Amino acid sequence: MRIDHLATELLLHVFHSCDSISDVLNLSASCRRLHRVLDSTSKLQILVNAAENEFGPLDDIVQVVTQNESQPAHHIRHAPMSASLLKQVIKLGMVAKKWETIFPFKKWKLDYENRRSLTTDEQLRLRRAVYRLWLYHHAFHSCSYDRHSRSLRHVVLERAQLLHNWSTEELAEIEDLRLVMKDIVQNHICPSNGTIQRKFRKRFPNSNQQLSFNIHLNYPPQLPQSLSYDNTLSDKGPGSSIQQHFHTAHPSNFTGSSAKYRSRFRNDLSHDPGYEGWGDEIPNYYVLQDMLKLDPGQILWLRDNALLKEQVEGYVWSLGEWFRDNGETFADTLEFVMNERGLDVSEVRSAVADREMGIVLNCIS
Repeated sequence: MRIDHLATELLLHVFHSCDSISDVLNLSASCRRLHRVLDSTSKLQILVNAAENEFGPLDDIVQVVTQNESQPAHHIRHAPMSASLLKQVIKLGMVAKKWETIFPFKKWKLDYENRRSLTTDEQLRLRRAVYRLWLYHHAFHSCSYDRHSRSLRHVVLERAQLLHNWSTEELAEIEDLRLVMKDIVQNHICPSNGTIQRKFRKRFPNSNQQLSFNIHLNYPPQLPQSLSYDNTLSDKGPGSSIQQHFHTAHPSNFTGSSAKYRSRFRNDLSHDPGYEGWGDEIPNYYVLQDMLKLDPGQILWLRDNALLKEQVEGYVWSLGEWFRDNGETFADTLEFVMNERGLDVSEVRSAVADREMGIVLNCIS
């Protein structure tokens, strides 16, 4: 019997069994009968069920897209699902799915012979960590919290209240993700002079060229005129404040040749790879702390589209004065919360490194 001859109840059961949004949409596009069945029934609920399987936990995504300054970040918010809200959920979910691919490469960076794909449970823990870290960034890494307020007692307690919503094991999952994000920023977005030197020698082992580094480098004095990042925020709809519409990496957005063919290691008369370094260890450390205020979506965007240092600098300037010389606060807040729980944060981080806590555990469930 052809599938389009089955009873509507059976077809609905098939739709509810789909594990992803694309499965639902592709199934509905296979024939007119299935398209009518989906459109004439609880289409939204079917898509929500598929999104839960593919991108869940949706409750954590809802906390991100509905967060605003009108209520504390640690308050649990419940919002009725709508088509508009589902679109925002899917947008964040797709970012989390990208992290599922990237995370194993960085987690097994040194132990690469044992690298593997994440299990279903590990994927769920990773996505949950992405959404919760995203919520923290959205709530506390903004122009409302400048460098002068980061250590104020009431601000520290406000940040700690959010982290107290989660168990120590769940906080270890977030820290596991944060350390991987730090590795990406350190090696791909804002590499130090030493990292550029090492990678250049590895790529061009026979070259005798001495790279020209600026050891005092931090941020440029002004926004490069050749860059344009549309970072406008909409004031309509739930979660609108995280709808950051960046220009795609199109050649017209950058000076010179297409960004696709530009590399920080390009070595010619108009470009010295040393220009791509972000200072020696000490100045690079402070730049790194600033950049770790970026949320998981922003870091992936810079990794994939900002191929040169000038593009990263332009993006930093587009964020405003509050961003520069104002390091991230999650690490300090985690230590504060661990101390309140009578735990040593260094032991938690050691357990994450040894895969005794975090997203990836030694004992695969």
